[in-house]
Amino acid sequence: MDIGSIGVVGAGRMGSGIAHVCALAGYDVILNDISQENLDRARALIEQSMDRQIARDLLTPRQKTKALARITTTAALADTGQTDLVIEAATERETVKNAIFEALLPHLKADTILTTNTSSISITRLASRTDRPERFMGFHFMNPAPVMQLVELIRGIATDNRTYETCLGVVARLGKTAASAEDFPAFIVNRILMPMINEAAYTLYEGVGSVQSIDMAMRLGANHPMGPLELADFIGLDTCLAIMNVLHDGLADTKYRPCPLLVKYVEAGWLGRKTGRGFYDYSGASPVPTR
Repeated sequence: MDIGSIGVVGAGRMGSGIAHVCALAGYDVILNDISQENLDRARALIEQSMDRQIARDLLTPRQKTKALARITTTAALADTGQTDLVIEAATERETVKNAIFEALLPHLKADTILTTNTSSISITRLASRTDRPERFMGFHFMNPAPVMQLVELIRGIATDNRTYETCLGVVARLGKTAASAEDFPAFIVNRILMPMINEAAYTLYEGVGSVQSIDMAMRLGANHPMGPLELADFIGLDTCLAIMNVLHDGLADTKYRPCPLLVKYVEAGWLGRKTGRGFYDYSGASPVPTR
């Protein structure tokens, strides 16, 4: 199936990044969100991101102008229904995703492919709530989408070969690399990454090291570009906790039990960079550890 237009549902950091890369690849993009403020912020974020690419000679001003012209924003979910491919990039809550797909179904073309950017939720279960489980799959971008080269493609139990091959072709056109994952909790990247972040939280919780020493140890001792607690703040502690809960519930193994300190931070509303406070306090000129 030839894909010419892509609908992106959710104009947060992930949705705006997905719209960015799709527009640069030549797709007509309809970016949807329930908030006009979010849509305006997303367009500004996309422009800023493209300006950084221009400054690094990764993009020309002409390419930026053409890409921005391909992006249409709308607060009406139905407007995305006539696209060839829909990528849902809303918050990581299954009830929210199910509600989006339910509202979208009456407006879809017969052959529209539905995908979700979920980082952990069962593709098979999400697909079963739609009228096209054979044309439904996981399309998981890494954050930030314009920078990270990997896309996880996850087939549900009913996903057909045509849908998979079509999405594989889209990933190639985006200039990214696909990793195929089976439909098990958290797939590949987060199945490995989130327990590491959770263990870093336990290391802090148990007093083995401070925020600063844990992150420094992993940057300098394991050559990670970012410490695990700094990375958790970047991802969002609520997202980290949600994925750990999916792993714990889905695999029934105590090694995936979310760290109580991570739970406490989320309960406090300390979600990381997006709220100005998490394992670090971002209110000053530079981040300061909160423990």
